[in-house]
Amino acid sequence: MDGLEQWTNQLQQWVHEAETWVHQIPASQLYAALCALFLTTAFLLLIHLKRFYVYNILGNGICQKKNLFFLLIFLSCLIIAVRLFKRTQSNTIVLAGLSASGKTVLFYQLRDGSSHQGTVTSMDPNEGSFVLHSESTKKGKIKPVHVVDVPGHSRLRPKLDEYLPQAAGLVFVVDAVEFLSNCRAAAEYLYDILTKASVVKRKIPLLILCNKTDKVTAHTKEFIRKQLEKEIDKLRASRTTVSAADIANEFTLGVTGEAFVFSHCHNKVTVAEASGLTGEISQVEQFIREHVKP
Repeated sequence: MDGLEQWTNQLQQWVHEAETWVHQIPASQLYAALCALFLTTAFLLLIHLKRFYVYNILGNGICQKKNLFFLLIFLSCLIIAVRLFKRTQSNTIVLAGLSASGKTVLFYQLRDGSSHQGTVTSMDPNEGSFVLHSESTKKGKIKPVHVVDVPGHSRLRPKLDEYLPQAAGLVFVVDAVEFLSNCRAAAEYLYDILTKASVVKRKIPLLILCNKTDKVTAHTKEFIRKQLEKEIDKLRASRTTVSAADIANEFTLGVTGEAFVFSHCHNKVTVAEASGLTGEISQVEQFIREHVKP
C-alpha cells in the first residue's frame, strides 16, 4: 500500500508540473499546437478509414479491428485537446499589493457585497470561486470567478508565484490616501511583478486599482500612474547591475533611451479607481469580466 500511495503522490506531482508548464505557454502557441495535433490525427484517421472502406468493398474485413484502434486514438487525442483548451481559459483573478492597501476588503465586496467592517492584515491567501455579488440576481448560468487575495507582506509575496501561472488577470491594489509614503515600495513590488517570466510570457493583463478614492485626501489615478512610472524608471537605472542569475529570470522593462511608461510593458496595464469600503468597485468588476467571460 505504501508503494501505491507513493506512486499516486508522484503521479499527482507530475500532473501538477505538467499543468503549470502548459499554463506558462502563450495561448497563441498552445492553440497552434492543439490545432496541429487535431489536424494530424484527423488526417491519419481519414487515411485508415479510406482503407477500411476499400477492404470492405473487396470483402475483406480483417482491418476492422485495426481501424477501430486508430479511431480510439483519435478520440483520445480529441478529449485531451478539449481538456487542455478548457484549462487555458482560466477564471482566476489575483489580487496583489502592499499590506493595508485594501485587498481583503475588495475580496469580500466582490464575493458578498460587504466590507465585513474592515479587515486586519492577512497572513494567508484568501481565495474562493464565486459569481460576483453584483451578478447574483442575474438570470441564466454565469461563470464563477476564482479570486485569490495574496498577502502583501514582503515575506509572504513569494506565494504570488504559485497563482500567476493560472491567472487570467492581475489586480494590483494601491492605497490612494497613503500613496506618497508608500510610492517607492509599491513601485518596487510592481516592478518585480512586471518583470516576472510568468507574467511577461503569458502577457497577463494588469489593473492598477487606486483604492479608497472615497476619501477627500485620496490622490487621483492619473497622479498615481505618473508617480509609479517615475519610480519604476528610477528602478530601471538602479537595477542594471543585477547578477547573471537574476537576468536569466527577469525581463527588462521599457524602451532604451526613453522614460518609462506603462504602455511600454509586454502586457497590457490599465489604471482604475475603487472604494472597497463603500462598495464602488464597478471598474474592477468590468476588468474581471473582460478577462473571465460570464
